[in-house]
Amino acid sequence: MKRRTFIQATGGLLFSGLLLRGHAQGRVPKGVNGGGFYRFSLGSAAVVVLSDGQSAPGPLLPNWGANPELQEAFRRTLEENFLNPEATRNNFNPVLLDLGEARLLVDTGRGVAAGGRLLAHLELAGYAPEDITHVFLTHGHPDHIGGLVDGEGRPAFPRATHLMGEVDLDYWLKNPSPAVSRTLVPLRERIRAVREGEEILPGVRAVASYGHTPGHMSLEVASQGQKLFIFGDAAGHYLLSLRFSQAYLGFDMDKAEAVRTRARLFQKVAEERSLVTAYHFPWPALGRIRRQGEGYEFVPAFFEF
Repeated sequence: MKRRTFIQATGGLLFSGLLLRGHAQGRVPKGVNGGGFYRFSLGSAAVVVLSDGQSAPGPLLPNWGANPELQEAFRRTLEENFLNPEATRNNFNPVLLDLGEARLLVDTGRGVAAGGRLLAHLELAGYAPEDITHVFLTHGHPDHIGGLVDGEGRPAFPRATHLMGEVDLDYWLKNPSPAVSRTLVPLRERIRAVREGEEILPGVRAVASYGHTPGHMSLEVASQGQKLFIFGDAAGHYLLSLRFSQAYLGFDMDKAEAVRTRARLFQKVAEERSLVTAYHFPWPALGRIRRQGEGYEFVPAFFEF
């Protein structure tokens, strides 16, 4: 019986065993909270938010709110919400869509060499790298593509079809960063370019969300009348980018376009009352977005064990 089938059949008992085994082998050191995954159902699909870990505490401004004229307002907002602007952790949250015959991993984290925890947490969730049939890359930044290859430069997900938006793929291949040269370039023949609006798997559609990078893509997932929007980095910061309609990030490559994209997408998911997840939102990075005054607010989903 395949690992995935066995886990579905045996439920929480095996999850507990995997977690204990991970502790025993040092992959999840004693004293560290959580197993690094959060599973929920979306219609007939299973969705697993996977943690690639967190960064060390560091300054949040100006990277996560870069507008010079709003620095004091940003600082007040962070402090009012119990965040220290000088020492805040960053989350990294890839997503796995288990559609039965297909298992789509959205983004691959930073890679083990950079401290990424994706592979360890994928195992605790009951999946092996060989189980992944598709890998979708929202964009070409290192914390999203770093886990594409292992320490020997081999594909980390050897059986997967790799997918990436055609605009972003073209940009990074013509302007390779060190991370791109290590990952996208050697895997180029494995990567299929995806067009805006393309249905990459049944119920999974690519949505143009340009600005953070030239061709950033998000995903819209629909199953049995339920919807999930996977933002990648298009949502920005869970407080500042939602509260301040003009806010942009220091690492948004086209800041004006990123602001327009967020306005469009926030309005869309708020009106549709879709579930959303975003790559850098607080763990487990699942909730909804609603109107709040002149801006928006992220409302976390109720955590279910």
